[in-house]
Amino acid sequence: MAKGSNTEKKVLPLLEPIVEENGLELVDLEFVKEGANWYLRIYIDKEGGVTIDDCETVSRLLEEKMDAADPIEQAYILEVSSPGIDRPLKKEADFQRFQGEIIDVKLYQAKDGRKQFQGKLAGYADGVITLEEEDGSVFEFTLKDTASVRLAVIF
Repeated sequence: MAKGSNTEKKVLPLLEPIVEENGLELVDLEFVKEGANWYLRIYIDKEGGVTIDDCETVSRLLEEKMDAADPIEQAYILEVSSPGIDRPLKKEADFQRFQGEIIDVKLYQAKDGRKQFQGKLAGYADGVITLEEEDGSVFEFTLKDTASVRLAVIF
């Protein structure tokens, strides 16, 4: 989930109780700089999808806790949203939940001359993702070697 930056580690204990108390799942948390601005992005989900009200509630409650604790020195923009239809898979529970779904895997280093793969999530165990492509080819990737794993968007 959180990539491990100090800021993310400071925000996580403030955020997790808010998410849990509101019956939501914390999908991801990131603190990134884009251009001149810093962004604190929170991605939440729940069965049936999140609403604007869910995002607003988490944003308001987190702002209150952040104002009191003041864990971030620089100015930032807080964004709370759903993970979208191309939801990232990061936790073991994500891989179990979406077993059998079509996923997109992007690697840091090429494997068999490729950095991108798409196929059915055939399994996940001990940090190893098993993907089966449409032609029946099976590939295994360690989670640490993946740049991203997302649900595929297929039209």
